[in-house]
Amino acid sequence: MIDVRHEGSVTTLVMSRPPVNAIDPAFVTGFENALDEIDARRPTLVVIRSDQRAFCAGADLGFIRDCFDEARGTERMLAYVRTLHHLFDRIEKLPAVTLACIQGAALGGGLELALSCDLRIAVADASLGLPEARVGMIPGAGGTQRLTRLAGPGIASRLILSAEVVDGREAHRLGIAQWVADKADFDTGIARIADRIGGLSRDALAASKDCILAYFDPSVDGYKRELKKPLSLMNNEDSKARVMRFFAQRSR
Repeated sequence: MIDVRHEGSVTTLVMSRPPVNAIDPAFVTGFENALDEIDARRPTLVVIRSDQRAFCAGADLGFIRDCFDEARGTERMLAYVRTLHHLFDRIEKLPAVTLACIQGAALGGGLELALSCDLRIAVADASLGLPEARVGMIPGAGGTQRLTRLAGPGIASRLILSAEVVDGREAHRLGIAQWVADKADFDTGIARIADRIGGLSRDALAASKDCILAYFDPSVDGYKRELKKPLSLMNNEDSKARVMRFFAQRSR
């Protein structure tokens, strides 16, 4: 269901649940297991992509229907949504850069998954949206918060309150995706980003990511955190080696 592939400093998670990577409890468990493997591997970059016709079309509709039909369906639904919150929070806080590669549909929980990543590249004709209002629900696995945080309340309101679905080019224009590519150039674009990030300092990126996340936590002084991080990196062997190489190259 989740294929984990390691290549140097880059780990790729390939979602493979036909036909559209619909999210059910087993899918969540498989993803959590993949993250356990990532924790042990400590890559610089984690690429999340699909080998199906969609990136991820959201919640498994059969599972949702069962929740509505069961006497204890409300409890089951709440437990399910909590597992999504845990999974997406864990992705967001990974000490690695995360890149969601969106082709096909990224709808509902699928877009919420992509929003929990640091970076997003989308195919021009991909479909992105949080259209839960069409079926009387809300994007309750972090979508209302992460989309608002990323794109601002105006754009979040436009997509969520009108249940609008946009293509990859519009998502890029709105700032939801950092890159957009035609289908023929998608893999090349991913490889280019992976090559750039994969060669950077893992610990420096993790420290930078931690400082960026501090912006969204009112209980944390991001400037103080930013002051502390360089001090710890000065005692980091990889950082020391990179600094020394930089000055050695300048002196030639």
